[in-house]
Amino acid sequence: MIKIALVGNPNCGKTLLFNRITGSNQYVGNWPGVTVEKKEGRIEGENDVIITDLPGVYSLSPYTPEELVARNYLVKEKPDVILNVVDGTNIERNLYLTTQVCEMGVPVVMAINMMDVVRKNGDEIHPDEIAEHFGCTVFEISALKGTGVKKAVKRAIELARSNTGIPPVHHSFDDRVESVIHHISSLLPGSVDMRKRRFYATKLFERDEAVLKELAMPPGAEEGIRRCEAFYGDTSDGIIADQRYRYITSVIGECVTKNKTKKSTTQKIDDIVTNRFLALPIFAVIMFCVYYLSVSLVGGAVTDFITDGIFGAEGYLTVPLVAFLTGVGCAPPVISLVQDGVLAGVGTVLGFVPQLLVLFACLAFLEDCGYMSRIAFIMDKVFRKFGLSGKSFIPILIGTGCGVPGIMASRTIENEKDRKMTVITTTFIPCGAKLPVISLVSASLFGGAWWFAPSAYFIGILAIVLSGAMLKKTRPFLSGDTPFVMELPAYHMPTAKNVLKSMWERGSDFLKRAGSIILLASIVIWFLSSFGIEGSRFVMVEDMDRSILAYAGRVIAVLFVPLGFGEWQASVATLMGLLAKEGIVSVLGVLTSDITTLFTPLSGFAFLVFNLLCIPCIAAVSAMWRELKSPAWFAFALCYQTLFAYAVSFCIYHFGLLFTTGGFSVSTGIACLIAAFFVFMLVRRPSRPKKAAAGKAAV
Repeated sequence: MIKIALVGNPNCGKTLLFNRITGSNQYVGNWPGVTVEKKEGRIEGENDVIITDLPGVYSLSPYTPEELVARNYLVKEKPDVILNVVDGTNIERNLYLTTQVCEMGVPVVMAINMMDVVRKNGDEIHPDEIAEHFGCTVFEISALKGTGVKKAVKRAIELARSNTGIPPVHHSFDDRVESVIHHISSLLPGSVDMRKRRFYATKLFERDEAVLKELAMPPGAEEGIRRCEAFYGDTSDGIIADQRYRYITSVIGECVTKNKTKKSTTQKIDDIVTNRFLALPIFAVIMFCVYYLSVSLVGGAVTDFITDGIFGAEGYLTVPLVAFLTGVGCAPPVISLVQDGVLAGVGTVLGFVPQLLVLFACLAFLEDCGYMSRIAFIMDKVFRKFGLSGKSFIPILIGTGCGVPGIMASRTIENEKDRKMTVITTTFIPCGAKLPVISLVSASLFGGAWWFAPSAYFIGILAIVLSGAMLKKTRPFLSGDTPFVMELPAYHMPTAKNVLKSMWERGSDFLKRAGSIILLASIVIWFLSSFGIEGSRFVMVEDMDRSILAYAGRVIAVLFVPLGFGEWQASVATLMGLLAKEGIVSVLGVLTSDITTLFTPLSGFAFLVFNLLCIPCIAAVSAMWRELKSPAWFAFALCYQTLFAYAVSFCIYHFGLLFTTGGFSVSTGIACLIAAFFVFMLVRRPSRPKKAAAGKAAV
């Protein structure tokens, strides 16, 4: 079996190339020991070839789980050939990884991607000259359009099958450094693979911690490294990095011709969308359009047709199905289960599928065209004012689809305290599962107002910003600023195929839950709301208020009375949201045909805000547990989310009553105290670090 490793920087088009090569012949799992996504696939027509899409990395120096995974695979799994994807629009930055890849002792095929954009910008790249410098075959490709892809893959397979031995390393460091690396390489134990000796020698020169745990520093090597550090006036890893970039600069000077006469299309667009004054308004308008398009335009008639016209009491599916069940003599409880349980519960959720698909399509378009990276860059300036990093916004963006990958994306944040804060606050952003709740409240209580759905998104961002500003001033989260470096890919027009594929992958997950978790929950809710104890008998009750669920719900409802939604149906729906947020809609669909009987517009808004900000679904909670890796931090996260959601909803409801009725009550006074506490936490001076910790830092 031939193994091809797909290696490249983030945003270089590597995953797009992987999808084009493998098509539907791919499978996704997790790497052993970590929850980093593992993608493998088979090339069409080549059943004996497995290609592995490694996580996007900037180097093979492991600072993140993704970099560690990529390096361990290249070192230990021994792929037959490496297909190195290089972004032609950022070739200098991308070639840094290439210099390391070429030291792995594995044949390399370089695929310079986005050549259509390079040519459009008026730049020229000479692949033959680059091939001479790096000692590998170089192809010009466009993963988006598919040009040059087959040739690159074919050459990679040919190299793997030919097994030509250890390819020579064509680039080299200064003589002083090369002498020390050669010395280290010659003294490595015989157990080290001959193909990997230069890689290990270079990493030992850099004093790479992972390699030092695996191999002892050879005798005399440390002395040679110190002499180099003294001569160059830099650390050993800094010396290597500097010399790699010097080499790359010389290659670029010979092999790349830049058009300096005009700005590229990407530069022209960035002059507008990243402008210090226009960036945030443009971002707000774009996200407003996304939610308005998905909820307001697609919602309404489409959702009403599915929920009422198909699954409603007089729907096209319900009427003939009930007639059929009646005709074959099914018992009334069975008919009620199908009509009031399954169709009402699952049907209500399925009514929002068109809205979700439009939302996912819009997000996929923004990701593929390159704008999402700009949003992180833009929000970095805002987040830093509140103690957060732009890297914290990347998980938030991912979380708009689903909170689970959003939480997992926090691993890219190097600062541990910032990472924990991001894990705790990421789920404040409305995910796809919360969109049906937003749509339901918007359509039923606010007449589908154009501003309502986008406001939910910005409430989530505001909650994250306020939480960051408050928590950052407390001792457990106090830390210095961390640099934010992100490579902005060139803009390009996404293909309909990729957008639709991404939309379907996200949407199908929602449909799977509707067909499993939501179906089961709807049946359970129907049963508990349809049966009760009358006298000493367990019977099917005509009045839902006398059901088992009603009695249990009233006990819980006491907690939510101060928030304005003290009806037992709303309380049960909120608890169901802990299992799956879309389950809130399912429960309300089973328990009531008209939510205006349960909520006023004000209490409905408080209900929505609480469910947006409180503890996420069980899947996201599990991801939080894995990422926080501490029972104390996990307990703090759940408590903070619950209390913050409760406090914000409480203030919204009682300040709303104050402005609509003009009455000031004890609850209004409590809301004022809560608001004053928030203001105090925002303006107070940061806590001072412990003296003991400061002493350790000084040492």
